[in-house]
Formats: sequence, structure tokens, C-alpha cells
Amino acid sequence: MRVVKAGFLVLGALLLGVLVYRVGAEPILQTLGRLAWWQFVLVCVPYAVITAADTLGWRFAFTHDRAPFWRLYGARLAGEALNVVTAVGAVGGEAAKAWLVRRDVAYEESVPSVVVAKTTLTIAQALFLLLGLALAWLTLPVGADVLRGMLWLLVVEVLAVGGFVGAQVAGLVARGGRLLKMFGAIDDTASAETLDRALRGYYSREWRRFSLSIVFHLLGWLLGAVEAVVVLWALGISAPLATATVIEALGSGVRFATFLVPASLGPFEAANAAAFGALGFGAGAGLAFSFVRRARQAVWIVIGLAVLVGMRWSARRAAAAAPPA
Repeated sequence: MRVVKAGFLVLGALLLGVLVYRVGAEPILQTLGRLAWWQFVLVCVPYAVITAADTLGWRFAFTHDRAPFWRLYGARLAGEALNVVTAVGAVGGEAAKAWLVRRDVAYEESVPSVVVAKTTLTIAQALFLLLGLALAWLTLPVGADVLRGMLWLLVVEVLAVGGFVGAQVAGLVARGGRLLKMFGAIDDTASAETLDRALRGYYSREWRRFSLSIVFHLLGWLLGAVEAVVVLWALGISAPLATATVIEALGSGVRFATFLVPASLGPFEAANAAAFGALGFGAGAGLAFSFVRRARQAVWIVIGLAVLVGMRWSARRAAAAAPPA
């Protein structure tokens, strides 16, 4: 899998290079030249609120509120940073999230919560894409190609989410564990059986928490549209919230469909170039918008990694201070 992702990363970088070559550096640099340093600071601020909404979405993916909010917040920041940094590696941020809250929640609860949170996040993402498609169809002069692209992205995402939820509810996690044991890939199916019971129990009994998890994750996606408005303003592009929602919804759908490409490098920029061109802003503005979002992402990756180091240090200190069993 690492080889596959590395290959997609190279292809994505080549696609990005072709885009910059065809659009030209001048319109990109002209748009980026409008961005002041203090405006970039403001661009980075909304992500803190977005993470808070997504943290609440993760909180309701647990069957009980055991971990403090700020520990969940820090674990999410660190986990998302690792998801990008180790995009072509073997260690993912989702496992780190469960590990970072182990002081408050056992793995039997934290691991299922990560799976549920990823599920509700994706459901909310599909709802957000549906909203963006509706806005594009009803109010914006978007080209037919962009509309068709958003529609196909929605179809792919709905099918994927339906299959993902169906597999969890139908008990395919435990069956998959038994199949792996049959072929000698694993020695014990206890972990798969435990995860399967936890997931099926959550979906059958915790429908209120499940709904709240979707609501807070959807709020996070909507706040992403607000962040897009801030980025557009900083680049000197006047656009209403509806337009920013279409741009953000298209970008979210592309990131979902191109999950095998590390950080969706290339496809994300191509989608923005196409959307900005269709909206009359120009492909160069779309690439400039993408580069600002990448820069904001880099800032929060550094913050997330710093939080990871701090949480690991705090956990070791607490373990050293604890009395022996």
C-alpha cells in the first residue's frame, strides 16, 4: 500500500506541475500578492473552531463521556497531523487518537469510537456535498461539467458510506476476522469480535449520540465554508457564503474520492482550478486558493505534532508519578 500511495503522490505532484505550467505563474502570484501576513494569521484561526466541532462529533461517538474535551481536542489535532505526515507510511493518526486518550478510556471503547467518528464524519460530508450541489444547481452560474462532477462525487460517497455502515451493522468485522484467521493472517479473532460487538451495540442503542455526532461533524463542514470565505476575502476575491460552500463542498468530495492520493495533492488543486474558472474567478485564483489552504494545513500540522509531543510527555510524567499497582 505504501508503494501505491507513493506512486499516486508522484502522479499528483506531476498533475500539479502541469496545472501550474498551463495556468502560468503570473495569475497565481498576482492573487497571492494580495495576501498580507496578518490576513494569513486570520486564515489559520477558523480551523481551531472547526476542530472543536469535530471533537464534539468524536465525543458523541463514545457510548459515554469519559475523556475530557480538551484531551479529545488535543488527540484529534495530533491524529489529523499524523494522518498527513504519515500519508505514505504505515502508522496512521486514527490509531494515535485511541492511544492518546488511553488514560481515560480503554481501547475497547476508544477504538470503536474512532471507527464510528470516521463514519459519522463521512455521512456529514455527504450531506455537505448534497448542500453544495443544491446551491450550485439553484443559485450559481456553474458550468455543467462542475455540476456533473459534484453529482458523481455524491453518488460515489453515498455508495461508499452505505457500504461502510452496512458492513459494521451486519457484523462483517467479526466475519472478516474469522476469515483472516482461516488463512493464517492472524492468530486470534478476539479483537475483531470485541470491535464488532461494540459497533453493533452502538448503532442499535446509541442512535441519539449517533445523530449528535453527525450534527457536530456537519457543523464542522459548514464552518469549513466560512473558512473558505475568509480565504477568499484575504485573496481579494468577493464571494458570498453560498459560493464558498460550493467550492468547499466540491473540494471535500474530491478529497474523499482521491483518498489514496496523499493529501489529495494534485486532484484538490485541479478541482479548485476548474471550479474557480467556472465561477469566473480564473483558474489562477483557484490554484492560489489551494496553496493558501495548503499553507494553513502546514501550520496546523506543526501545531498538531507539538501537541502530540506534549501529550506524550504528560502521559509519561503521569505514569511515572502513579503509585505502583
